[in-house]
Amino acid sequence: MSEVRSGVRSEVLIKGGRIVTAVDDYIADIWVKNGRIEAIARDLSIDSATVHDASGLIVFPGGIDVHTHMEFDLGAAQTVDTFETGTRSAAFGGTTTIVDFALQKQGDTPKQALDRRLAAAEPQCCVDYSFHIILTHVTPEALAELPDLVNHEGVSSFKMFMAYPGVLMVEDADIFRAMRKVGAHGGMINLHAENGSVIQALIQEALEQGNTSPKYHMLTRPSIMEGEATHRGIRIAELAEVPVYFVHLSAEEALSSVVEARDRGIPAYAETCPHYLFLDDSEYDRPGFEAAKYVMTPPLRSHACQHALWRGLKTDDLQIVSTDHCPFCYNESPFGLRKSKQMGRDDFEKIPNGAPGVEFRLHLLYDGGVNAGRLSLNRFVQLTATAPAKMFGLFPRKGTIAVGSDADLVLFDPHQRHTLSASTQHSNADYSLYEGREILGKVQKVFLRGELIVEGDRWLGRAGQGQFQRRSASGRV
Repeated sequence: MSEVRSGVRSEVLIKGGRIVTAVDDYIADIWVKNGRIEAIARDLSIDSATVHDASGLIVFPGGIDVHTHMEFDLGAAQTVDTFETGTRSAAFGGTTTIVDFALQKQGDTPKQALDRRLAAAEPQCCVDYSFHIILTHVTPEALAELPDLVNHEGVSSFKMFMAYPGVLMVEDADIFRAMRKVGAHGGMINLHAENGSVIQALIQEALEQGNTSPKYHMLTRPSIMEGEATHRGIRIAELAEVPVYFVHLSAEEALSSVVEARDRGIPAYAETCPHYLFLDDSEYDRPGFEAAKYVMTPPLRSHACQHALWRGLKTDDLQIVSTDHCPFCYNESPFGLRKSKQMGRDDFEKIPNGAPGVEFRLHLLYDGGVNAGRLSLNRFVQLTATAPAKMFGLFPRKGTIAVGSDADLVLFDPHQRHTLSASTQHSNADYSLYEGREILGKVQKVFLRGELIVEGDRWLGRAGQGQFQRRSASGRV
């Protein structure tokens, strides 16, 4: 008899699906045993396995979202999704691994920041998870901890902010020091690239003139300041002789800096997010306070930036699409003001920056990328699973469909129509950026290490079944 775990047999046979990876596209069966892929072949027959018919469906590797913020403190605000609700939402969208953030607070060492987040995540996460550590205080003691975090704790990526002075922003010299320290051990710095000092001056100027509406969030964070910081971050990494990764790249000026660096052979990498691909700055013209729903950092950009980003995805100057899932409610009820955009009703600077999105990434990219002819199926998998796994030290355990890899699998119906809506999403957020958008293609079943956790609209997973993923070197594709 096969092993029984939580009522689910450990052997699974997925029959007749169209298996698509970053390089492959073929029809075959997948035999899963004890959480890993045991064999891939035609016409497999395994008497001990639970059989799932995948005829007419596409089988993708589980998505990897390397930029999420579950129950994350952002100044006075906190995101509305817990690790449990946020990772359940991810699973319904075909994402089986997230990389979230551990914030080094005042008085923390980086290791203390990691331990605190591990303790919160471990009993709650419904999918597999890891963390980037956000470095805010680059002391000699903090620097001394970084090699051990990379070599023994399995955390090989560290985020640093070039924005939010006095809160998260670090000096260029500290970025340089951290880059050299982690780079020597196979780690990588992820940069939030905006010129925080100049942006703060623009914010102050707007407020002094009585401009408090949400639109001024966008007007005080111009794309040229993202471009400037991206260029500066690349030069610092070039001097340190290490790879660098730019999170949530939104501006054409920033992408131009990445392209120029890559043309010179510099290992500069970047992600973008679905909201920058499918939405634009016209959302800030919505009446009243409704534009606050679209207050995220960086803000939404112009159509010209959208076209540049799609081009960057096609040419591999952008390597990954993540979500920056940073959800707040629009309304104060039922989760309170701290988790609501209403915190900033009278002052755009106080609107919590961020929006939900972890559940819709694969659906949006399939419909607006593959169906629209902008992405091939293989490129779709590369952007959502394989490149994230390679970039952040999870490959080949994650990010592909291969013998020996974890059986994180998505069965996807390319012909099913559905409509994106806050009323059907599984996040605690009370709105969707894409409300009413009709999509062709839908996740049908999701397996986490061989266990069926999503079947249609049914949740079969459980809190705490996600496992912490120790990662090898980052910054290699």
